[in-house]
Amino acid sequence: MSADTGASEALAGDYPARLDVEYPEQGLNRATTFFRILLVIPIAIVAGLVGGNFATIGMPEGSDWRGLVSGGALFLPALLMILFRRKYPRWWFDWNLEVTRFVARVYAYMALMRDEYPSTDEQQAVRLELDYPDAARDLNRWLPLVKWLLAIPHYIVLAVLSVAEVVCVLIAWFAILFTGRYPRGLFNFVLGVNRWWLRVAAYMWLLTTDRYPPFSLR
Repeated sequence: MSADTGASEALAGDYPARLDVEYPEQGLNRATTFFRILLVIPIAIVAGLVGGNFATIGMPEGSDWRGLVSGGALFLPALLMILFRRKYPRWWFDWNLEVTRFVARVYAYMALMRDEYPSTDEQQAVRLELDYPDAARDLNRWLPLVKWLLAIPHYIVLAVLSVAEVVCVLIAWFAILFTGRYPRGLFNFVLGVNRWWLRVAAYMWLLTTDRYPPFSLR
C-alpha cells in the first residue's frame, strides 16, 4: 500500500460521516431478492415523501438514496441558518441524521445488501453516523455558497463509480438467485461507493462538516 493510499484511508476512517452495513454471513433470501424491485416500492415512496426529493439528482437510473440529501428539504434551511445565524440547531441536525439513516436503510435493501425490510426508526444492520458540528467554531458561514463548485471532482469520479455500482448490483442479483450469497467483493464495492457519497453529502448538502471528503471507498 502506498503512503498516499494509506493517508487517504486514514482520513476516510475518521471523517465525520460514517456508514457501515453488516455483511449477510447467513446468506440472502432468493425469493425476496427476485421480487426486490417490487417489494421496495412502498418504503421508497415513504422515503421520497419524507425527504422531499428522493433519488433524482444525477444518479444512474434514478435509483440511488443519495439524491434525497440534495433536496431543498434538507439543504436550504441548514444553509440559511449557518449563513445568517451561524447556528446548526440540534433538533434540525437530528432530523437530517434520522432521515439520512432511513434512506440509507432503504437503499441497502434496494441494493440487495440486506433482507430485512427497512425500518422507519431502528438502525437494523445499517449503521450511519454524522458528527454534530459546532457551527460557530467548526463551520465557515460562507463556504456553503461554493461547496457545489469544490465538490465537482467528486461528482465526476462518483458518476463513473455509480454506473459500475449499478452493474455490480445486477451481477449480485444473479449471484444471489443461484447461490444465495452476495459476493463479498461486490458487496464491499457497493458499500464503498455509498460511503463516498455519504461523505460528499455531509460536506455539500447536509453541511455538517467543512472537511473536504477524501477520495476513498474505505
